[in-house]
Amino acid sequence: MGKSDFLSPKAIANRIKSKGLQKLRWYCQMCQKQCRDENGFKCHCMSESHQRQLLLASENPQQFMDYFSEEFRNDFLELLRRRFGTKRVHNNIVYNEYISHREHVHMNATQWETLTDFTKWLGREGLCKVDETPKGWYIQYIDRDPETIRRQQEQERKKKQDLDDEEKTAKFIEQQVRRGLEGKELEMPVYTELNRENEEEKVTFNLNKGASTSVTAASSKTSSVLGQNALKMAEGAVKRKEAAHSSGQPKEKKRKSALDEIMELEEEKKRTSRRDYWLQPEIIVKIVTKKLGDKYHKKKAVVKEVIDKYTAVVKVIDSGDKLKLDQTHLETVIPAPGKKVMVLNGGYRGNEGILESINEKRFSVTITIDSGPLKGRRVEDILYEDVSKLA
Repeated sequence: MGKSDFLSPKAIANRIKSKGLQKLRWYCQMCQKQCRDENGFKCHCMSESHQRQLLLASENPQQFMDYFSEEFRNDFLELLRRRFGTKRVHNNIVYNEYISHREHVHMNATQWETLTDFTKWLGREGLCKVDETPKGWYIQYIDRDPETIRRQQEQERKKKQDLDDEEKTAKFIEQQVRRGLEGKELEMPVYTELNRENEEEKVTFNLNKGASTSVTAASSKTSSVLGQNALKMAEGAVKRKEAAHSSGQPKEKKRKSALDEIMELEEEKKRTSRRDYWLQPEIIVKIVTKKLGDKYHKKKAVVKEVIDKYTAVVKVIDSGDKLKLDQTHLETVIPAPGKKVMVLNGGYRGNEGILESINEKRFSVTITIDSGPLKGRRVEDILYEDVSKLA
């Protein structure tokens, strides 16, 4: 076999050697070339290509250092985020995993001299939480992704809403128990004298559950006396109740059933549930951002398409131009009374209705729903930002 043969033992040995990690002192970051020994590194430093790279770097060395520093920081943080997430981990563990990749950016080409300096810099910049322990420096990645923050806020809002629902349910049960106790009259025990005409008669005790008296005589005479007393007490109670009802006191209002109160609670829950997005197709909005210039500022447009709940493709009514805008750059449009509108937030979200009146002092409107199962219902005090004109 020839010397340059691909399957020669020397060629195979060279590939095996070049596959693994080599010594850092024999690596040229400018040329991104790894040498296997000191002689190879010396030959590389004397080569023409290396000299050209040094001439380019000498013109603006700070630019090259900033580039390598940025690459090192981005790759390190990406590995920390993907591999460990927001867990607390030793910085040396992350660094050893980072340098295990052959084509990584070496720290000696960056603005940081040691891993400790780089860790402190991450803490000062607010990219990670760092703390020093007797075992060394520990880092914890801070996830500032907008989607992650929005998801955390949604979970906190849902948790708070669940707690509010539990409190409302406990309060509702307490009210029901109180009402049930109010409707019952406390039964007072009746004490009677134990009479026995004959000393030879036996005395018996009646221990029936719920009985007002626990001791009764066995004789028929005593039983009749007790029966007459109980009858008189029952008649007196009936007379007192009838007298109370026949008095001039106003009648109490009819109590609502438990089902009606539960339905009211559910409706109140829907009415108070709000979301942080409100865009809907086929509504008229007003462009409020000034970044597009005076040509589109304060112009009205029709929402043609909603993208990712927070972005909309709108068509300007005057010029017919189509724009892609975030919901923060738009606001709702309140038409004149009698026009059709759509509810964009709250418990009646997605329902269409007719605008009845506008309350300028409270910045709210009153509408009558004209579609769906709630057709004909009149809803008051809907905020301006929760309703918009239909195209």
